[in-house]
Amino acid sequence: MIDRRALIRNAGAAAGALGVTALVPSVAAAAAPGAGPGDTHPHCPGDHTHPTGPVDPTDPTSGVTRTVLQRHPSPAEGWETVQTLVQIPTGKESGRHSHPGVEVGYLVRGDVLMVFDDGQVLRLRTGDPFFIPSGAIHNARNVGRETTMMLSTYVVDETKPLVTTYGNGPAKSRP
Repeated sequence: MIDRRALIRNAGAAAGALGVTALVPSVAAAAAPGAGPGDTHPHCPGDHTHPTGPVDPTDPTSGVTRTVLQRHPSPAEGWETVQTLVQIPTGKESGRHSHPGVEVGYLVRGDVLMVFDDGQVLRLRTGDPFFIPSGAIHNARNVGRETTMMLSTYVVDETKPLVTTYGNGPAKSRP
């Protein structure tokens, strides 16, 4: 059975994070961009990030945030579905990383080069969907003129971290 209150609460948080304020005004206003670093938000799940200060021009991943909008058990035992909003400032990148399950995403705003360790490169623009296979090491680089916003949904092994990061050099393929 669907918990309608949780559905409305999560939809409001997602809408607010995306800058939509008409769906659930009280929740969306609390989640609206502009909430400062370190603010506590009653709608935010415990595992998320907010910018912690100014963007460091020497760090290619400085200012990148991944906010967990909702997390639910999957129908498959041992798996969960997680939805996030990733924001990448102009000229910055996510850093090389992978996920323990598939990622299905949508570029809400921006212009991104998604570079995979196997050599594949995807050019994504506002409105483009994307799919990333489980374990694929990739890096999203904002090559546009505004902060990139990506809405991503993952179906992942609940016993593993959502993100595994890698250094700048080539990485070994994971099974």
